[in-house]
This record gives sequence, structure tokens and C-alpha cells, in this order.
Amino acid sequence: MSFNANLSASVIGNHHTSSTKQSAQDSQNQRQAISLDHTDRAILRLLSANARLSVAEISEAVHLSATPTVRRIKRLEDAGIITGYHAHTAPAGLGYTLSVFVAVSMDRHTAERFSEFERQIAEFDEVVSCSVVTGRSEDYLLKVVVKDMRHYEEFLLSRLSKIDGVAQLHTSFELREVFNRSAV
Repeated sequence: MSFNANLSASVIGNHHTSSTKQSAQDSQNQRQAISLDHTDRAILRLLSANARLSVAEISEAVHLSATPTVRRIKRLEDAGIITGYHAHTAPAGLGYTLSVFVAVSMDRHTAERFSEFERQIAEFDEVVSCSVVTGRSEDYLLKVVVKDMRHYEEFLLSRLSKIDGVAQLHTSFELREVFNRSAV
């Protein structure tokens, strides 16, 4: 059983894509630039903590009636701030007890090379996040969840390192997650 059957790698702020993809990303970033008040932020906190809350429960918590609450939620969705509603799973509960951060350096910095890497990495269930990074020699930072060290070794040697264009891999093991939240 895979960690998350609907999992896809999320590539954040990808500066290696074509201009069409970059324009779509810029457009989405502009949509997100709406003004949020205290009530909007309260709604976001509530939904981040429990996406199964009813409109009535949210309305009561933020001291609004149902209609303005629904309008605010719709506005947050339309602006691209709320991007979906998800069940958060505990990897350890599914047997994935080892979390690993992998810094990936590519051999060539071309749009085609990066696009192909991103396409392939999105297919690996073990990769729960993928971000383009800057500031060091690495190009990507992956968060990988695996069952144990043997599983990671197999993933690293048989799959990740076989992707065309991967020049270097640097691994750091997560000792303990302090927190993980999506609310701002």
C-alpha cells in the first residue's frame, strides 16, 4: 500500500519551467494577493485544523451567519488561497517511519532537464514534497518518507539516482518533526 494513493510532488516556485508555465504561476501569485482580515485568517485556521467543519460550525466560531461565511470561503477558494481539502495521514501509521530530506543537484540547468526531473519525481509515492531551492549548489529539496533504511537505500540507488540529469544527492535524516502546519 502506498503512502498516499493520490500523492503528487508539489513543486513550489519553479523557476525552471517554460514561460507559459511561469506566466500561469505569476497569474496565480497575483490572484493570491488579496487582503485578508482577522475573520478570513480565522476561517483559514479553522479549516487548516479541520477541513470537515460544517459552515454552521465555522460561522459560529467566527461570529457570522452562514451566507457571509460561505462567501468568504468561496472568495478564498477563487483567490487560490484555499487550494483543496485533504485528509492528513500519519506516515508512521502506515509503516513509513523514516523521513528523509534529499538535496538534489542537476548536471545541466535547462528547462527540459528540470521539466523531465519534475515529471519523474512526481511519480514516486515516497516523495511527499519537492521544492526548487536556491542559495546553495542544490536545485531541489525533496522530503521522502520510507519504511526503513533498507527501503531508503532501494529508493535512492534503484530509482532516484537513476533519473537522467541527477548529478549529486545529499541526504539528511529527520530526527523529529517539531511541527508541520499549512495555516499562515
